[in-house]
Amino acid sequence: MATTSLLRCMAVLLVLFAPVAAGAVPVPLDSRLCLAVTPIATPDAVPDRNHFSCRRPLSAYDQASLWVRIDPHRYDPEGKAVTLLVHHTRFDRLAVAFRYTDGTIEWQQVQSGGFGDHWRPGAQIAFTPNDRSAALESITLRVDRLTSYQLLRLRLVSAGEADIENGLLAALIGAALTLLVAGALYNFSLALGIRRQYLAWQGAWAVAMFLWGAIWSQFGLLVAPGMAGTVAAQSCTALSALAVLLATLSTTTALAGGTVPQPLRLLALLLGFAVAVLGVPATLARTTMIEQIVPILGVSVLANLAVVLLCLIYGIRRGSPEARDLLAAWSVPMAALALTQVVDIGSRFWGGGPQILVLFTSAWQTIWLSIAASRRLSRLRTERDMARAAEARASELAERDPLTAIRNRRGLVEAAQALTHAASEDAAAMGLLLIDIDRFKAINDEHGHDVGDVVLCTIATRLARWEGPRCAVARLGGEEFAMVLTHRSGTALASFADHVRQEIAACDHSAEIGHQRVTVSIGIAEAGGGADFAQLYRDADRALYAAKRDGRDRVCRIDPAAEPVSPSRARSPATEGNRIQRVG
Repeated sequence: MATTSLLRCMAVLLVLFAPVAAGAVPVPLDSRLCLAVTPIATPDAVPDRNHFSCRRPLSAYDQASLWVRIDPHRYDPEGKAVTLLVHHTRFDRLAVAFRYTDGTIEWQQVQSGGFGDHWRPGAQIAFTPNDRSAALESITLRVDRLTSYQLLRLRLVSAGEADIENGLLAALIGAALTLLVAGALYNFSLALGIRRQYLAWQGAWAVAMFLWGAIWSQFGLLVAPGMAGTVAAQSCTALSALAVLLATLSTTTALAGGTVPQPLRLLALLLGFAVAVLGVPATLARTTMIEQIVPILGVSVLANLAVVLLCLIYGIRRGSPEARDLLAAWSVPMAALALTQVVDIGSRFWGGGPQILVLFTSAWQTIWLSIAASRRLSRLRTERDMARAAEARASELAERDPLTAIRNRRGLVEAAQALTHAASEDAAAMGLLLIDIDRFKAINDEHGHDVGDVVLCTIATRLARWEGPRCAVARLGGEEFAMVLTHRSGTALASFADHVRQEIAACDHSAEIGHQRVTVSIGIAEAGGGADFAQLYRDADRALYAAKRDGRDRVCRIDPAAEPVSPSRARSPATEGNRIQRVG
């Protein structure tokens, strides 16, 4: 898995590393460029050639003005490159002088806090000569209080190529920022929905990367133009260090619970916090001290990446699904970040350099991890639905008679409660029929219990035809059945019960017991809305007892108008005869 992810990562990086604008000419800060340093108070007048030196290194330019002289014909012999693009960094003011062959000089300038219309997507500042009638002889840059000339990147681009780059960069950066915002919102919603802390850290990382991308690309200047220059560069450094820490927290949190040895997790966290701490002086630096901080910060980032990668590989060996998803998601941005620390990408990627590589791969990471999280969430939902379905089936089976598949006593009680509640709301009558097969023991003794079971199933099937919203059917045990129904009372209920008796008697059992008829005795009880089911059952049981006593194959009911009989005297014929009526 780790090998596959790394190969995928290398393939993506090779694709991303290839594009370089055909008309763009990088201007490296090598010995071909001569530099000069003057006091800040020096007016804007191009120094003499004698003032320029090609020796390195420079010193004290961070508190002065650094002058850079460019011969455009040395880098572009055909003279097509007429736009100078400067990658913004930490400075107070940047002025560009275009000298023409006729001796005229044109000055253009920007300063921290205001780039005007010179800013371009991809953290670049564009300077284009306005006079096209005379040939361009030289270009001279003046940078006041430049923090580090090593961070200065220059390119010469033709006007048409610059326009194409701007449109392309704007579209790609906009898409990457959109994906980061969507990823942040999605991860936060998942963190709340499934209570996973690492997704919250992942969402915070996506927010940090979005803010970094918006500020670095200079799209943020549309909202806060005063951030142009030094403030933007410092903010990007702080957000970069914070993003490394948040990514480390996301990974180590996801791999908690014994998946990774505790010392390894603590080492990853320690390196993540070290990067964040080193990011503070790197953010605040306005002198060449940053040149000493940056290498240390780079080594810390590489060490952090190595330990985090080791944690992920260890987690995969332990069978952690989070580790597999995180490695697939993080492999590309981790490799991109490592690449920027060991390889000078310079002005590639249409002038975006290593920053745009990190932004693109971060968008990749957000997409991949969101897909992986959605896939896992889908599996969790499927497992939850299956568990709920199994629970529902188990609950239903617990309320069903295994032989006849109709309700059992427990199921009848549940159904009776619902029907009682509905009858109470509608002020409707409620009735209970207790049905007992006559001389069923004789059937079992003569034909066997398996035949008796067939008879029970046949009768249950016939009773189930009346099952509905106002009627529930159940087998109470042995040869006894019950029906609870609403919206029937008096003569209508008695007629229905007698119809049930006749229908059961008409069932065909000839294949099992020949032409022997199977009859039932039925006891009826009824009450108004909100009836006490326990009392209703006692009344129906007394009526069934009376039907059996009077000769079977008949229906008896408790007269609701007669005086109730106490349970202690319920089985006495003398006391309950005034309440029981024969129906059929």
